[in-house]
Amino acid sequence: MNKKNKFRSSNWYNSKSHRRDTFIHRGWMRNQGHPNHLFDGRPVIGICNTWSELTPCNGHFREIAESVKKGVYEAGGFPLEFPVFSASESNLRPTAMLFRNLASMDVEEAIRGNPIDGVVLLMGCDKTTPSLMMGAASVDLPTIGVSGGPMLNGHHQGETIGSGTGVWKLDADLNAGVITEEDFINAEISMSRSKGNCMTMGTASTMGSMVEALGMSLPGNAAIPAVDSRRYALAHMSGKRIVEMVKEDITMSKIVTKKSFENAIKVNGAIGGSTNAVIHLAAIAGRMEIDLDLEDWNKCGDGIPTLVNLQPSGKYLMEDFYYAGGVPVVIKRLIEKNLLEENEMTVNGKTVAENNINAKCWNNDVIKKFENPLTKNGGIKILKGNIAPNGAIIKPSLGD
Repeated sequence: MNKKNKFRSSNWYNSKSHRRDTFIHRGWMRNQGHPNHLFDGRPVIGICNTWSELTPCNGHFREIAESVKKGVYEAGGFPLEFPVFSASESNLRPTAMLFRNLASMDVEEAIRGNPIDGVVLLMGCDKTTPSLMMGAASVDLPTIGVSGGPMLNGHHQGETIGSGTGVWKLDADLNAGVITEEDFINAEISMSRSKGNCMTMGTASTMGSMVEALGMSLPGNAAIPAVDSRRYALAHMSGKRIVEMVKEDITMSKIVTKKSFENAIKVNGAIGGSTNAVIHLAAIAGRMEIDLDLEDWNKCGDGIPTLVNLQPSGKYLMEDFYYAGGVPVVIKRLIEKNLLEENEMTVNGKTVAENNINAKCWNNDVIKKFENPLTKNGGIKILKGNIAPNGAIIKPSLGD
């Protein structure tokens, strides 16, 4: 923040020593119909949007962005939405993973080079979450994450099916002659019947949970279904909160610490999260110059049972997880066993304990108790041997 100006954006829009530049920056922005008073020195909030019709998980982000803008305006900020590279796991070949770092560079430079005081990250499909977190971490402005949320549960011929999981069984059944080609095609829309990302505990839902566990989103962010009105209310409140964060100068580095990552590793074990969380959390930590390695996963994951009974490890899907209480219940149960650093700060200015200790579970078969876990010793395990001297990753919850 410049000492002469209250906010970073004032160097673009309110600089008296560079009147010509101010004229250019403000003048060109006003051709979009923005009135003069929006450039009066109020916080400018960037809405980093990974909307794309080629990223179906994020196809509803235009509407989510509008809810964020309402919150920003309500709090006295000036919201400006901008696009970044959207890495679609469902369409990009050979894999969206090849483009994660490219996307993170796009995010970093878009934030750094523009008159932005704080940023709201709209993320959903697998690689958009880590890439946005990585890019924002490198700039270290006030930042809050808003996930797009999972699709509604898939229902097909009287059974519940999960995206990214059910397709393998359906394909095997087709090849075995158990179902017809028509059955197979009809299952497509039965599985993907609403906007949102995969409703299994795949990488998208896992990383949404990691953002919440790190303290970088408002409580409940990870599991609210994409089409639930509460998803849009959360986006509105996130827009309101980011303006407050700018005024309080709460940057990402003031929230996310080594202990935050250790908490996230433990939450990952309890939810039966994706092994991809290992490489994504390491990348985010690297941008923050926090040392996070494979041994941290062994140390923090040891003794953590898998409590969340979701596909592919278990039975249910993300919609059920939300109705049961979501990530706040998981965090509460870990706190009750003294397994989390409960005083870590979060984006709403409260600690992990303050946000989650009063969470209630409404279905103990979806979010199991420690006395009756889905897998007694879950987490992520790091194995080393002659075929993997530097370490190999396994997910024990898939083995039971």
